Amino acid sequence: MTATTAEQASAPVTEDALRSVLLAGERPSRPGPVRTSLTFGWRALLKIKHVPEQLVDVTMFPIMFTLMFTYLFGGALAGSTQEYLQFLLPGILVQANVMITMNTGITLNTDIQKGVFDRFRSLPVWRPSPLVGALLGDLVRYSIGSAIVIALGLVLGFRPEGGAVGVALSVVLLLVFSFCLSWLWTMLSLILRTPNSVAGVSMMVMFPLTFGSNIFVDPKTMPAWLQAVVEVNPITHLATVVRGLMHGSVPAGEIGWVLVSSALLVAVFGPITMVLYRNKK
Repeated sequence: MTATTAEQASAPVTEDALRSVLLAGERPSRPGPVRTSLTFGWRALLKIKHVPEQLVDVTMFPIMFTLMFTYLFGGALAGSTQEYLQFLLPGILVQANVMITMNTGITLNTDIQKGVFDRFRSLPVWRPSPLVGALLGDLVRYSIGSAIVIALGLVLGFRPEGGAVGVALSVVLLLVFSFCLSWLWTMLSLILRTPNSVAGVSMMVMFPLTFGSNIFVDPKTMPAWLQAVVEVNPITHLATVVRGLMHGSVPAGEIGWVLVSSALLVAVFGPITMVLYRNKK
């Protein structure tokens, strides 16, 4: 280092010199809502990459439920396992996806407890983007779960009469509903204190909804009072739509009901979630 260089290094940096350096390049434009949401969605996928155990509920639970119900109860409920599989698999697809949505709230609550979301709220980005991004990242998890259930069903002998188009439409509708349902767990993650409490409350909600539906059996075999409860269950309508699309029928009224219920989930729990997020301390 020469004497001149040493003198320059030790000289104080003036405000004008610092300003000239900062203004030398073009200032990047502020990212928009879509870009920031996709960035946080990519973060959610990177978390799966580094913690692959998060995919246990996506992979093992659907496989376990499909095999267990098909071969333990299929003969008793439908006379043969193959016949029951045609009825069961669309329902298992619904159950797997709606149960997976609970992980959204658990993951967000974990980030909140670690203080990560305090940092996110201080960033100059669209305020809902961390929440929306997490939900978008979970759509990949739902897609993986759907693919595993359908692939397993095809191996076991499931044959959808609606073909590839019917299967694809049912999965798209299922992803829409799952995304909207996730706002409920996002709200709970901002209210409850620990990830375990989020998981416990979510299970208390989802178990009656999934088992008190037409996922596993036809409601006609149930008592009249229970049929009335099952008929108003949104999971019942979702399973009916998925089952109909996969087997070649298009229940237009049921599809409309599912879309309306999806919109209501976002309309009710979305604003509440954002208020809680904004006021979270």
